[in-house]
Amino acid sequence: MNILLIMADDFGYECLSANGSDTYSTPNIDRLANRGIRFNRCYSNPLSTPSRVQLMTGKYNVRNYVAFGQLDRKEVTFGNLLQEKGYATCIAGKWQLGKELDSPLHFGFEQSCLWQHAAGAYAPGGGDSRYANPVMEYNGRSVEYTQGEFGPDVACDFIIDFMRKNKEQPFFAYYPMILTHCPFVSTPDSKDWKVERSKTYAGNPIHFPDMVSYTDKLIGKLLDELDRLGLTDNTLIVFTGDNGTDRTVVSSRLNGKPYPGGKGLTTDAGVHVPLIVSCPGGLKGEVNDNLIDFTDFLPTLCEAASVSVPDSIQSDGKSFYPQLLGKKHKAREWVYCWYAPREVDDRKAKVFARDKQYKLYRSGEFYDVSLDFEEKAPLSLTALTKKQRNIYQTLKSIIDRYDAARKTP
Repeated sequence: MNILLIMADDFGYECLSANGSDTYSTPNIDRLANRGIRFNRCYSNPLSTPSRVQLMTGKYNVRNYVAFGQLDRKEVTFGNLLQEKGYATCIAGKWQLGKELDSPLHFGFEQSCLWQHAAGAYAPGGGDSRYANPVMEYNGRSVEYTQGEFGPDVACDFIIDFMRKNKEQPFFAYYPMILTHCPFVSTPDSKDWKVERSKTYAGNPIHFPDMVSYTDKLIGKLLDELDRLGLTDNTLIVFTGDNGTDRTVVSSRLNGKPYPGGKGLTTDAGVHVPLIVSCPGGLKGEVNDNLIDFTDFLPTLCEAASVSVPDSIQSDGKSFYPQLLGKKHKAREWVYCWYAPREVDDRKAKVFARDKQYKLYRSGEFYDVSLDFEEKAPLSLTALTKKQRNIYQTLKSIIDRYDAARKTP
């Protein structure tokens, strides 16, 4: 079985029309949902590097997060495990996990085409280097484009070329997309497309809808190529986002209600992300309401590829592969988060555990998030029902368990 894992950047749950977006249209991702399962309750970390570390290693950040923009080289990723199984492996898109020239290869990716690897985020002459006239790195070798190329196209074409070259053997293609992270630029499909590098980091998000549309277009290209190669029925295809949408994007609406971006926040607007999965021999056109978090991806991909996850990895994840096939399976009952991206200090970390309805922070705030989406009014701990007290204690025991794990040498 081949594996294609796609992760959009700063792309929250509300960005998919399949999820009920009233603002954006994503027909190609919706097509993928019709081929597989749309998960309603997938949770990431609130920011890029923490989410990527958790996704790739199957561990909560409390165990292995060392610094923003870095993945500890002692860690083992899903790339390493699948490569050891004999998979051809590649990564294309955004890196931000270490500047060593061999970093992608070290973590299991034989071929790489990356932005923000060793070259950094800005072009030699100034301006952001990910979109118009990008600076991309091929296996650690920097290439500056100057003829109006668009970085997201370059990365997508690299994935397509990799699939073509490896169509006769199992492959794992990991596509952490460059879109839709700011700066909010016009795309080649925008009416006002300009071939110039943005000087801003955030800026007016007027082009964010165009960037969502272009994200969907590129995913459509990948789906079409798999169809053309005759590989769709033998490829596990996963689409998600790394965290919530940028907070400058305030005009999104979901199912008739405002849904402003919450990147960097531990509310649902910051950690609730889309998840669409199409699996060979799996369910089609289904909606799944079970809890999923980013530690679950590593064991899921490994189970799909018949790869055993070594006990030494200490994965916190729970494979949801049986759910893709419609098999009986005890679903995850809670999600945990340890979040301290810039100052890796447990005393400053925002820590929570939650189930589908309730959310407890280590600091003591307890919310019914089904009624309090923005977490404005914590529940009174002296007025909890018996059921709520039991849930509180269960969530607290999860937090305490991981606190103890961090303190253990």
